[in-house]
Amino acid sequence: MRGLMKSFHRLLRDSKAATAIEYGLICALIVLAIMAALVALGSVTADMWNNVSTKVQAAR
Repeated sequence: MRGLMKSFHRLLRDSKAATAIEYGLICALIVLAIMAALVALGSVTADMWNNVSTKVQAAR
C-alpha cells in the first residue's frame, strides 16, 4: 500500500502527466469540432438529396 501511495504521489508531481492530460484535452476538443462539422455537413447533404428526390418525382 505504501508503494502505491509513493507511486501516486510521484505521478502527481510529474510534469509529463500534466502535459499528457493537456494533449488529451486538445485532442478531445479537435474530435468535438470534427463531429460538429460532420453533423452540419450531414444535414446539408440530406437536404440536397431530398431536393433531388423531390425534383425527380416531379419530373415523372
